[in-house]
Amino acid sequence: MISRLRASRLPRVALVVVALVFCVYGLASRWDDTRHALTAFSWPYMVAALLAGVLGLGTWMLGWRSLLAGMGSPLPMRAAVRVYFVSQLGKYIPGSVWALVAQMELAKEHRVPRQRGATAALLAMATTIATGCAAAALTLPLTSSDATHRYWWLLVLAPIFLALLHPRIVAWTLNRALRLARRQPLDRTAGLGTMIRAVAWTAVGWLLFGAHAWLLVRAAGGSGFFLSTGAYALAFTAGFLVVIAPGGVGVREAALTVALGPVLPPGAPLVVALASRVVMTVADLVWAGGAVLLGSRHPAVEEAELLEEQPDAR
Repeated sequence: MISRLRASRLPRVALVVVALVFCVYGLASRWDDTRHALTAFSWPYMVAALLAGVLGLGTWMLGWRSLLAGMGSPLPMRAAVRVYFVSQLGKYIPGSVWALVAQMELAKEHRVPRQRGATAALLAMATTIATGCAAAALTLPLTSSDATHRYWWLLVLAPIFLALLHPRIVAWTLNRALRLARRQPLDRTAGLGTMIRAVAWTAVGWLLFGAHAWLLVRAAGGSGFFLSTGAYALAFTAGFLVVIAPGGVGVREAALTVALGPVLPPGAPLVVALASRVVMTVADLVWAGGAVLLGSRHPAVEEAELLEEQPDAR
């Protein structure tokens, strides 16, 4: 039993260690610029932006958790936090699969089939990208002509991505991919109510991330909540789609700098972008640290917690 526990913990510890190495490298590689960005803002603005970022990440976790529950694998809150935020460290490792693989494997420890865990993770990513494109499409054409001109292709994709979230399209696409891979089709997919809840949680997250960007813009002498929200949504989405950049490093900063140009003096957009990178990295580490501190619990205890959260399931 002890050997099995140690074996199950080793990949998790390795993921955390490797991700932390890349986090530190990402910040240290531009340390002079990063230090200048941090000293350019007052700490109350930085702390408030960090709080908004932490809350935004929390709502995205709730969106992913609702997808799993809708597909037949509800997780207790404690387990959901642990699985989601430890696995999210994988996005700092070069490549786009590490967070997905980690989430799938960690969820399996809580009786979530690998296929279902992978499906929920992919749907969460698709929901994030679709709502992010929508947020940028609704705000940037009214506030930043430069960003609209340079990243018009993301704005065009917004209605297409949103339409692809319809449950029938999701089910057909996933089962088609599984058939091509010679795997069994899904026994259960996300229904309309589940997708609506996931989209709602994700949209709330974008508003909170917009608040974090707006606070940094205000600290730099600018204004514009809608512009800040659309700019961050555009930057995050562009960084996510460029899979060779771990955590969207470089791509996110470039897009955010372009989008914030209309409301900030020369040089300030890059400072805001670098400060945002630090704030969101710290937010990821705060959640991951909390998830690690939660530790592991016996499955029977977690099942009892889940029944208490969802009395109708008894």
